[in-house]
Order: sequence, then structure tokens, then C-alpha cells
Amino acid sequence: MTERVAGKVAFITGAARGQGRSHAVRLAEEGADIIAVDICENIDSVTPYFNLATEEDLDETVHLVEGLGRRIVAHKVDVRDRPGMQKAIDDGISQLGGLDIVVANAGISSYGRSWELTEDQWNDMIGVNLTGVYNTAAVAIPAMIEAGRGGSIMLVSSVGGLKGFQQLGHYVAAKHGVVGLMRTMANELGPYNIRVNTIHPTTVDTTMCQNPGTYAMFTPGEPEPSQEKAMPGFTSLNILPIPWVDPVDISNAVLFLGSDEARYVTGVAFPVTAGAHAK
Repeated sequence: MTERVAGKVAFITGAARGQGRSHAVRLAEEGADIIAVDICENIDSVTPYFNLATEEDLDETVHLVEGLGRRIVAHKVDVRDRPGMQKAIDDGISQLGGLDIVVANAGISSYGRSWELTEDQWNDMIGVNLTGVYNTAAVAIPAMIEAGRGGSIMLVSSVGGLKGFQQLGHYVAAKHGVVGLMRTMANELGPYNIRVNTIHPTTVDTTMCQNPGTYAMFTPGEPEPSQEKAMPGFTSLNILPIPWVDPVDISNAVLFLGSDEARYVTGVAFPVTAGAHAK
């Protein structure tokens, strides 16, 4: 532990498991206190593919952060609920004394050809993966400006925010939208010494990757899609010979961009893609 973010407070969405939990733990390992939120319930357009996190998952994130000797304030809230998000951030700042790092990580996936997506699939995707990212930043920015100590905002996009993928038109649209939002906010917030960047993971080894819907996308026509059958498809995305990265690989990027090591890095689409963005 080198305490690269010692004394900082980080606000992380989708923190109950997967990448969000990994980000919370990694930042806590390096000295940050955490404000954590997660919906902790299912969304109907997603459940045909996988279940979302639970309150027990969020409790485990709290346990892990506290086990590192750091403070954490956790709330069950949907990122689409801006008043609820405002209450969560206000409570966290009140208890922890400030805000320095924002990680708009919460996201969902579902699948279908672009013209065959249901209205719910489209609206839920844009609501969580774009509006939810906007809400996360919007509720945090005023407090960061008022504190006058700068900070780092990271909007988690995807390799799908840099290129297109079949079966994911709504996801790709949302993730591209996040990049436009980042570029605008980086310009707006530069005078306050608040940096804004996007992070673009390739496939990450989490539940959002490891599910029948994703396997089917990589094995079209296969009546019984599985991880084993999908493995060549996963690997084909990347230049490096791996099927996916680990959550901590994204968390290390979060740590760098959230730390003073990246004090002059803003307006950047930061890839952690094993080269997938260059194919």
C-alpha cells in the first residue's frame, strides 16, 4: 500500500460487485474513503441475460472497504433517480468531509439487432448507461466546485464507445454518448482544475460478460452457447491473446486517473482494451 489517493473521497456507482467493487477496494487500498451506490435490484430488460447485484453484495463491498481501515457510506439507489443520487452524495460528503474522485461505473447490457430492440431495452440502456452517468457527474460537480480543490471525474465507457458491435446498438450509442459528455465537461470544468476522462474497457471478467446473452453473441446460431464455445470470439476482439481482462486492470486505470500522477490528464478517452480499440 502506497496511499496514492490518501485523504481523498471517491464516489462510485455500481459498487456492489464486479468492476465497481473492485474500484472501491483498489482506491481504499491506496487510502481513499468511499461513497458507494448501487441499484441492488433487477431491471426487467436485463434479467433474461443475468441478475443485477443485491443488497448483500453491497454489504460485502462495505465489509471489504472497512476491512482495509477506510470509511465507506453506502446507499441503495438507482442512477436514473437524480434526487436519490443527490441525497446519497450529500450524505456521503456530510459524513466523509469532501469529494475528490467520481467514478460513474454503473452499467447494464442486453442484446438484439438494433431495429429489433424493445422500447424497454432501449430506454433502460440509455437511462442507466448514459443518463445515469450524467446524473452521477451532475450531482457531484457542484460540491467539487464549491470545495475548490479540483478533482477527477471518470465516466466509464467501453471499447463500444470507440467502435461499433453487432447486437449492441443501444449499448454502443450510450457509450459513444458518454464520450461526448466527457469532452464537453472536460472543457467546462478545466477552469476549476477538475479533470474529466472516459475509461474504455474491453470485455471484463464480470457477470455482465459471463452470461448466456454474451456467449450467444459470440456464437451465432449455436443452440447451447457456453463460455467454452464463446472463447474464440472473446479472444478475437483483442490484439493481445486474451479473452478478457480482470476487474483490477480497470481499477488500476481508475487509480491512476484519480491520483495526482494524472494531474494534467483530462479530456482523454483512456483505453484498457488489450488492443481491441485498434482492430
